[in-house]
Amino acid sequence: MLSEFLNIIIRSIKLDSSLYNNNKNFGEASIYFAIVIILLTSLISMVPGSVLFKHMSGAFGISGVPGPTLRSILISSFIVWLIKTSYLYFVGVVLFPSNNTKCNFRKLLVVVGFANCPFIFYIFIVNIKLIYYVFIPYVWYCMALIVALKHVLNYESYLKPSIISLAPQALLLIYFLSQVIKIKSGVVS
Repeated sequence: MLSEFLNIIIRSIKLDSSLYNNNKNFGEASIYFAIVIILLTSLISMVPGSVLFKHMSGAFGISGVPGPTLRSILISSFIVWLIKTSYLYFVGVVLFPSNNTKCNFRKLLVVVGFANCPFIFYIFIVNIKLIYYVFIPYVWYCMALIVALKHVLNYESYLKPSIISLAPQALLLIYFLSQVIKIKSGVVS
């Protein structure tokens, strides 16, 4: 059981597309593996989060502010997991399916859980000088999710899963840049 779990993590990190083609990886234990991966990556994400929190509180002279509790981190991780999967199901299966798309919500939950494996590398960010390296596991996660969506939703190319997966980030970036441009032009609302 442990070797199967570690095999899933390694294959997800290696962006192995055969992980998502094999129905054995979506059996009864797969949802539990996905939950453990979400729990593990949530706990590991506390490492760079605490590093950034300590640095920012020291830089701005704020003391006595408690960080987020373990319960709030775990609950928010599960909520984000469900929201991300709901978005991918609605957009990938309902709005823009391919001719061969036959995927249920549970399978997408497992896929999004498996794609979170690159976040395990957050454990190496133990110093504020390394905080910029949080983007490497995040980009890796995006690539793992794109590979997974292509194979699970049976898309022909990587273009459609890339657009579906990266659209929320692109919209957030456009909104952020529009706010920055407004501030630079002197309009503050």
